[in-house]
Formats: sequence, C-alpha cells, structure tokens
Amino acid sequence: HPALAVSRAALLPPPGGPGDAAEQELPVESRPFASYGSALHIALPQAPRAGQLLTLLIDYEAGEGPGVCWLSPEQTAGKQKPYMYTQGQAVLNRSFFPCFDTPSAKFTYSATVKVPEGFTAVMSATSWEKQKDNTFVFKMSQPIPSYLIALVVGDIVSADVGPRSRVWAEPCLIEAAKKEYDGVIEEFLVVGEKLFGPYVWGRYDILFMPPSFPFGGMENPCLTFVTPCLLAGDRSLVDVIIHEISHSWFGNLVTNATWGEFWLNEGFTMYAQRRISTEVYGLPYTCLEAATGRALLRQHMDATGEDHPLNKLRVVIEPGFCLFLGVNPDDTYNETPYEKGYCFVSYLAHLVGNQSKFDAFLQAYVNRFKFQSITADDTLGFFLEYFPELKAKGVDSIPGFEFDRWLNTPGWPPYLPDLSPGQQLMRPADELAELWAADSLNMEAIEAVDITGWRTYQLVYFLDQVLQKSPLPEGNVKRLSKMYPKISTAQNAELQLRWCQIVLKNNLEAEYSKVKDFLHSQGKQKYTLPLYRAMWAGSEATRALAMETFSATAPQLHVNVQNYVKKILGLAGAE
Repeated sequence: HPALAVSRAALLPPPGGPGDAAEQELPVESRPFASYGSALHIALPQAPRAGQLLTLLIDYEAGEGPGVCWLSPEQTAGKQKPYMYTQGQAVLNRSFFPCFDTPSAKFTYSATVKVPEGFTAVMSATSWEKQKDNTFVFKMSQPIPSYLIALVVGDIVSADVGPRSRVWAEPCLIEAAKKEYDGVIEEFLVVGEKLFGPYVWGRYDILFMPPSFPFGGMENPCLTFVTPCLLAGDRSLVDVIIHEISHSWFGNLVTNATWGEFWLNEGFTMYAQRRISTEVYGLPYTCLEAATGRALLRQHMDATGEDHPLNKLRVVIEPGFCLFLGVNPDDTYNETPYEKGYCFVSYLAHLVGNQSKFDAFLQAYVNRFKFQSITADDTLGFFLEYFPELKAKGVDSIPGFEFDRWLNTPGWPPYLPDLSPGQQLMRPADELAELWAADSLNMEAIEAVDITGWRTYQLVYFLDQVLQKSPLPEGNVKRLSKMYPKISTAQNAELQLRWCQIVLKNNLEAEYSKVKDFLHSQGKQKYTLPLYRAMWAGSEATRALAMETFSATAPQLHVNVQNYVKKILGLAGAE
C-alpha cells in the first residue's frame, strides 16, 4: 500500500547455518498492481528450490494507511486516552505490514508489541504474554489468511465470562459487557461444536470497540471485535455474536480463496448462525430473524437494481492483467453474499431434504477443507461427491436452479427457504402494522395488542412493515411514537435504526434530533449509510440535517465510511 514505506530487505542466513554468516541486502522495488495496492518485488540472489525455507527481513514503517485506525480520545467511550486498532478485511492489512494480502494464502504469525505505560495491546492470537517494559508477545499457532491478523492498543481491561472466554473493553464499559455476555458465549460455542465439529482456536474472547468502529463485528480469530451497539442492556442483540462465532468454522477455518466468492465465507456463516439460533431460540424466532435478513436483501436489490453485477454470488474482482478495471474488494461489501449466499446454502440443504444429513455434510466439509482456502467449485464438487445420488440425478443443472445460474447470474435468489414457521410471530406484527397504516386509527384494536413480550426481531419486523407502508397518514407516526416508548426511545441500535428511518420517511421533524443523536452515538456502516441515504432522498430539511450531522461527526467516522457518506452527499473529495 502506498502508505507503507519499505526501507530495505535482506536475506538472513538459514537457521542452523554457520554463526558468522552475514545477512545479504536485497534490491526492493514496488510495481503497479491495482488502485488499492502495488506489488512489492524483492530480488533473490539465486532462484530458490521448491520447498526451500527462506528467512527474509523487511524493514518498513506504517501507520498512515486505511488498515490502521488512530482514534483521538474523543472518539473513544472513555474520552481520556487515544486508541489504535487495525482492520484487515478485505485488503487493508497491506497498509499495516508487508504480506501476501490475499485470502488464498494462510500462515501462522508471531508479534512483539511495545506500547506506552497505561496501555494494553491485544491481538488475534492463540497465546499472549506480557513481558517487562509494557511489551506484549503474541503467537498464532494455526494458519490464517492475512486479513485475520488484528491488533488493538488502548486503555482496555478484561473480565471472564466463561471457561474459555473473556470480554475486553474500555474500563467504563467493562461492567456492562460482563453483565451482557456472562455465560452466553459458552452455550453458543457448545452448540457450534455439536453441529460443525471441534472449536480449534482455544479461546474465544470478545473486544468491545470504540463507537466509531464501522462494523457490527469482525471475526478475528480468538478475539472477535464487536460494536458497542451490542450492549443493549437486555441481551437482545447477542445473536450477532452467534454470527461471529459461526465464522470460527466458516471463513476462518474454511476460507474463500478470492474475495469474488465472499459468499463462501458469509453465506455459510449465515446458514450456520441460523442453525445455532434454531437450536438455542427455536425455529419461529430464527425464521423471523431470517425474514428481516430477506427484507434487507430486498432493500439492497431495490436500491442497486437486481441486475447490478454485485448481485451475483461470483463477482469479478481480481484485476489480473487489466489493471484498475477490477473492483476494489472493499466495495463488494453488501447484503448479496450474506443473504443470497444463505439462500444458496439453504437450497443445497433442500436438495438433500434431511437436516441431520445436511448437518453431517457441513461437518465433513469443514473437516475436509479446514485450514485451506477454496473456491465455489471446490465446495460444490465436494457436495456432489458427498451425495453421489444427487450427482446422478443432475441436481447441479435443474432448469432455473442451475448451480451456474446461482453463481453467475445477478438478481433475486432462484430459491427462498420456507420461513413460514416464523408466521406465528410475523402475523401479529403484520396485523399491527396494518392497523397503524389506516386512515383512521382503530385505537381499540391497537390497544388490544400487547407488545411487551415481543423480542427484538419481532419488533424489528414490525418496524420494517411500518417503514414499507410509510409515509403513514398524517399524525399516525406521532401517535405511534407516544404509544410505544419501548420503540421510540429504545437503546437497542437495531430498533433505533428503524425508528430513525421511519421518522425520516414520515418527515416527523419533532424527532429529527433522534436521528442526529443516533449518528453521533456510533459510526457503524450498516446504520450510518442507510440514514444518510434516507436524509439525502428526503426534503430540504432532511438534506440540511444530513450536512450538519456529517460535518459534526465526520472526524469520528472510519475513513471508508466517511468516503461512502461523501459519495451519498455528493461532496467533492469522495474517493
């Protein structure tokens, strides 16, 4: 990455060689590759033999690039000390250290990190120890792709929440983190192991990031990074952790070899998440959560157009020889690999027609490809090999559902899993939304519906329906807000996002301040961009609100999110 300066490279003498052997300086040059990175060429004195171990020393300086995020004290929860973290996915770790920055290469690593007094360093590693002079030593003993190496330095402390889990957070958040996650992680890990095989990473710790962290979670092995938005105070968002835990098998253990087949990471992880959720919370609730996922896919495809090339499961990314024509892998992040990928994995399960047989296949798949990086052809080839009777029937080429069509044709999934078990939770939410969309409100019918027992995704589903029906008749949203303070004043970010969207779609100016407050409180991409899109698509007043909010919050946003917002607002200097 241009932000990383390599000052020299040398070949070190082979281990076990003569003690006086000198290191050899090597010529280094950077050659063009793509808009998001160049190729580092290091010339060796002679061609190496296959299988020969080379020890290469590279002196470099990094810190300014997009993979290394420096937060000022005001961007943290505690507001007292600065904070630093790295974010490698998809192709940002090349700005943190020189590496083969492709998910097709896996390696072990070790690191020695010296930090100032009063700070703690943690990494995505299987072991860490603190030595003198505030120096931390880390080792990752399992091979991982470059994007999963992560470092955090800040004023952070930890608390145990299970036999192999602890939470890390700034001191002001640690009590809330412990309370929210005590005992729950182990339950999910045990179910995951029962379904997908042994958990190979040793510990499973969670680090609650500062509010500007742009993602819900990042599945760095041994140490998942998560947004503090998950600290809802009532355990209502712990299912995001199930998603990150599921990556321990799908993504981290079996990895997509290219970012163009990101669905191999995310589609399988969504499927695994919903399998664990079904075991823990039951089928109706899981179907309801999946229905909200489907609604997000619908919104995404409506916004981009179904035939947008990113709405394929196999996206052409790697620039190869046609430099700069490739898509930057960071821009491929959207709902398609997650939810359309989930539909494809569900379709494979549907072809098998027996849940326990498909569960056994998933376990065999993980076992077959663990610690490897693979393509969709590997996955689907193994599926047909594992189920020869399906191969004999030609299930890969059923008209309309061809595997090739799933991978290479953009658009809505050809098959949708049956979410009807969620109906018992959806129906009351659908009916209530209908009542609120009426020209004259039937308050008697509305008051007869008790939503106090509804869990997060039932409320989210209800709000999604209200949003679809918006703008509602004059005055309805104002009454809805008053009737359900549980929704309109929620601390739960999933509810806050939907409520803000409803406020904007209905021009409820009295509550525009909630939109502003929510965008000031966090910088998660999935919450931030939809609200700026909604404000920009709205009235003069909402456009002004967008500009005012962005100019106040831009410094606390991740650089990628800043750029995406600038693009939405048509501001100059958007990359």
